[in-house]
Amino acid sequence: MSQFTSIKISELAEEDRPREKLLLKGKAALSDAELIAILIGSGTPTISAVDLSRLILREVNHDLASLAKMSVKDLMKFKGIGEAKAISIVSALELGRRRKDQEPQLRAKITSSRDIYELMKPELFDEQVEHFYLILLTRSNHVIKKHLISQGGTSGTVVDPKVVFKVALEYLSQSLIFVHNHPSGNLTPSEQDKRLTERLVKIGRELDLPVLDHVIFGDRGYFSFADEGIL
Repeated sequence: MSQFTSIKISELAEEDRPREKLLLKGKAALSDAELIAILIGSGTPTISAVDLSRLILREVNHDLASLAKMSVKDLMKFKGIGEAKAISIVSALELGRRRKDQEPQLRAKITSSRDIYELMKPELFDEQVEHFYLILLTRSNHVIKKHLISQGGTSGTVVDPKVVFKVALEYLSQSLIFVHNHPSGNLTPSEQDKRLTERLVKIGRELDLPVLDHVIFGDRGYFSFADEGIL
């Protein structure tokens, strides 16, 4: 692999040094080579970290996807890239790949009780014990998060309002929906369900966190407090 002589990073104007440039101008101002130079830290007596990074990029036609396929041993073939520097590059590119894999999907929007039921099917379908979930919503009714508050036996689960609203406030939710399942398949709300809902609605009103619905989930259907006008 070819080499070429260049000045050291320490000899560059401060705004042209990768680390300083990132601090002064922000990460978007750095080239791919400059970002890689930050990872490897230093070059050799005859080539700067930036130019060494340019050399590596040239070998993969400046294609980061191709660079990400290189192994530690592949990178160590470049003079000036030891095991530690190669591991830094591989690790950074792997983090980038994982971040891409975890990019959030479009948030679901709740427009009806049916939307709530469909949203909760992956969590509650075929469950044999009772679960109580909190759905956190934005101002436009997009789902921020589905959060399991508690789970219990076949006939009930304990719900602590303090936990419910602590979670809601932590996520800066604008409104709330409650969902719990009845493993028995009986969708009629119990007196306990009604009392809990009334209490949670009252607390939500005091905290300016409106409760939009409480849905009882069953494998064959659901019951919506909002639809029945008893919220």
